[in-house]
Amino acid sequence: MNKNLFWIFGSLQAVTLGFIVFFLLGSLGLDSRIVLSVLFPLFTLIVEYMIYSK
Repeated sequence: MNKNLFWIFGSLQAVTLGFIVFFLLGSLGLDSRIVLSVLFPLFTLIVEYMIYSK
């Protein structure tokens, strides 16, 4: 049950962070904004999962 909660709230957090990064980096090009708004939340989700799973 706890892993399900982690994935639900972790995914919501990652999506929210992706939108924030995408809209805050308006001065960059569209391709850079998309890459950063996907990779940064994905990286943080992986790190949080590694910490949580210990």
